[in-house]
Amino acid sequence: MRRTLNSTLNTWDRKAFLAVAGRHWPGADHTLPRLSRCADHGLLWFGLAAGAAATGGRPARRAALRGIASLAVASATVNTLGKRSVRRVRPMLDAVPLVRRLARQPVTTSFPSGHSASAVAFAAGVALENRGWGLALAPIAAAVCFSRVYTGVHYPGDVLAGAALGAGAAFAVRGLAPTRAQLAPPARPRADAPALPGGAGLVVVTNPAAGQRVGMRTDAADEVRAVLPRAEVIETGPNADGPGEPLDKALERAANRAFELGGALGVFGGDGSVSAAAAAARRYGLPLAVLPGGTLNHFAYDLGIETVADACRAVESGEAVAVDLVRLGDHGWFLNTFSIGAYPELVRVRERWAPRIGAWPAGVLAAVEVLRTARPTRIEINGRSRELWMLFAGNCTYRGLGLTPLRRHDLADGVLDVRTVSGGRLARTRLLLAALTGDLKHSPVLRSARLRRLRIDGIEPGTHLAYDGELARAPRSLTLSKENEALVVYRLPTTP
Repeated sequence: MRRTLNSTLNTWDRKAFLAVAGRHWPGADHTLPRLSRCADHGLLWFGLAAGAAATGGRPARRAALRGIASLAVASATVNTLGKRSVRRVRPMLDAVPLVRRLARQPVTTSFPSGHSASAVAFAAGVALENRGWGLALAPIAAAVCFSRVYTGVHYPGDVLAGAALGAGAAFAVRGLAPTRAQLAPPARPRADAPALPGGAGLVVVTNPAAGQRVGMRTDAADEVRAVLPRAEVIETGPNADGPGEPLDKALERAANRAFELGGALGVFGGDGSVSAAAAAARRYGLPLAVLPGGTLNHFAYDLGIETVADACRAVESGEAVAVDLVRLGDHGWFLNTFSIGAYPELVRVRERWAPRIGAWPAGVLAAVEVLRTARPTRIEINGRSRELWMLFAGNCTYRGLGLTPLRRHDLADGVLDVRTVSGGRLARTRLLLAALTGDLKHSPVLRSARLRRLRIDGIEPGTHLAYDGELARAPRSLTLSKENEALVVYRLPTTP
């Protein structure tokens, strides 16, 4: 019975292959073989992923990474299990017109189709992160799958099996690394905030220089008005009428106006602008609307807000949460992270070179310079003298080990996430080895703690500190202290 079924399936498979080979498809004789070659070794998909990562924002990079991870799992499965389990001979090319045949014929077995697995895995992985982008890739993936039959290197059954394996790989990756839509919404507990249809009662301050190391954004105010037409917008920085209003004064004026309206304060900018707006909103007891307009927008993303349109939905829904703030001595407040040591030096060098050569090259040169010249600094932490390469403190607990925290699930947990890198003998080498071996958690060089208050004394003159993307000279002493649920912010609604 089983042998009969296999024989029947093979017969149908060969008949379908011959039907495709005997049919002339206008325009496909040159297009499909080229497309099939472009997909060799996943080059087509790697190129699309690189383009999305380079030109898109964080959502595009996340979708591209998921697509590549799905492709990698599918390819590994095909080459280690599929090809070795079923050693099917490739089709005879006699029925395939010469113009369609590939210049280099594959030498591996036929079942399953690796090209089809990679194509479907990449498209499905992207689709699980962003349905619209996945649908846009679906015709390309389908064309690659069909090209493998059209050029005569696979039977249709090989392609269908590869496609099923690719889809399974994408779902397997999602099981290991949930998509953003699967993750529980961060930032609890919920808080009361007014729903503002069209932005009525919202006063937004725009910082056109946010995230722009070279030049200014001239469309920031127009971008806000396009999605929130009833909001009042105050522009900062240079404009056609003069030097413009400083950010701190504009935020104070906007907060006062929002208080009069009984509405909310909004800010269009990066994390530094958002921190400044948070301080003003706290003083006036106003909810804060965050419109991502910077380079990284960490706080906005932790609220589920990735675009200005997301911020509009949040404001109009009235859904909000209470979040913690951290007082940074006389420097004000921060919402995300604070650091002292090597990282602020990297930021300082990068900012010096960015206007001349661009942000990315400046970052590379800054990293090389800091690794070459940086020295440990001796400071007192809560009364204990330590020699450190770097100290990191996050507002609430971050996911991720080591010194590359990823994301927060809770923006009101009442603690500082403190991590330090000791400055002892061969500390940098030991930390690098721990990172390469995946044992950062147990490295004696890296230490972590959860505190409510952090006192730093004995800071050497000229030392810099960084917080929420801003750079400043550190005082001799500094205290970081938590204020629980000090600010109400709008969050993307959890349901459409």
